Amino acid sequence: MRAVLIVLSFVAAACVYASQQLDKWNKSSQSSATVASVKPAPEPVVSYPGSTVTLQSDRRGHFIVDVRVDGRVVEFMVDTGASVIALRESSAARLGIHPARREFTARANTANGVTMAAPVMLNRVEIAGITVRDVRAFVMPDEGLDTNLLGMSFLSKVKWTHERGRLILEQ
Repeated sequence: MRAVLIVLSFVAAACVYASQQLDKWNKSSQSSATVASVKPAPEPVVSYPGSTVTLQSDRRGHFIVDVRVDGRVVEFMVDTGASVIALRESSAARLGIHPARREFTARANTANGVTMAAPVMLNRVEIAGITVRDVRAFVMPDEGLDTNLLGMSFLSKVKWTHERGRLILEQ
């Protein structure tokens, strides 16, 4: 139980940090004379064999990627500060994951306050040619999490490097 609380503390801290950075970015972009439109994140560049995926950051510096979770596609923001994958409850439902209220046993501090999370195990998480099996995750109420986070429970099972606005994943 103590380990779960520690993990959730890391997730919460990452959410708070991301929220603060977004607020700063929003304030600075609103004060500028010209506002560029936000372009969708480019598709990952994939090379086989040995599978390498290169993600390009968006103009905010975030890595947004479509991830196939147990056969269904969900959008995530890569978050090296999150200990585990954090799924919004609505996204989990689209994946067929419906934890009962009694399964929300872990407390999490997020940018939106304290919330409860349900630990789950994802059978398969894929980004382009990279596949990781048996990945720990938390399902969190939508009001407690603004976006799905691809955390270290996935990233620790692949080799990754960050350079010049690119995140390179290798398996």
